[in-house]
Amino acid sequence: MSEQSEDPSVPDMLTPAERVARMIRVDQAGEYGAVRIYQGQRAVLGKRGSDAALARMEEAERKHLATFNALMVERRVRPTLLQPLWHLAGFALGAGTALLGEKAAMACTVAVEEVIEAHYGDQADALAGGGETKLLHEIETARAGEIEHRDEALASGARDAPGYAGLTAAIKMGSRLAIWLSERV
Repeated sequence: MSEQSEDPSVPDMLTPAERVARMIRVDQAGEYGAVRIYQGQRAVLGKRGSDAALARMEEAERKHLATFNALMVERRVRPTLLQPLWHLAGFALGAGTALLGEKAAMACTVAVEEVIEAHYGDQADALAGGGETKLLHEIETARAGEIEHRDEALASGARDAPGYAGLTAAIKMGSRLAIWLSERV
């Protein structure tokens, strides 16, 4: 498979079908990772005050995951080979931030959702007017859910987490790396 250049002056070498397959692959991986993050947070935090919110967010991510799983089957897109890594890394990120407290768990949600919302926005822009109306709809639906989760986490005091700026910067960097890798591997 040819590679897409990150340099805008270099022409895109992927076919439209390859670009769509990458979108579906990375979106499925991201939703899978999100479910695992919430599972890790809930495993550590148990039935504390944030459990209901985390359970709602996890359920929404499960619905998005089911949608992208179905699109993978329908479009015959293989999952990322990194899925076992995201299984462990997602849970570890969730559990690790929850060990820092409920506000740090919410800061994790803010960081991940901001990256994913922007990622979905870029995908929606790329698909606009291109005939992929079903995929565009699913991406826009998932994007709206990510915005809701971010806003709920902010309202829950995420910015009050110890080391908020550094914590969210590190999580955002890791999320961007996970996106880049999942598109390609």
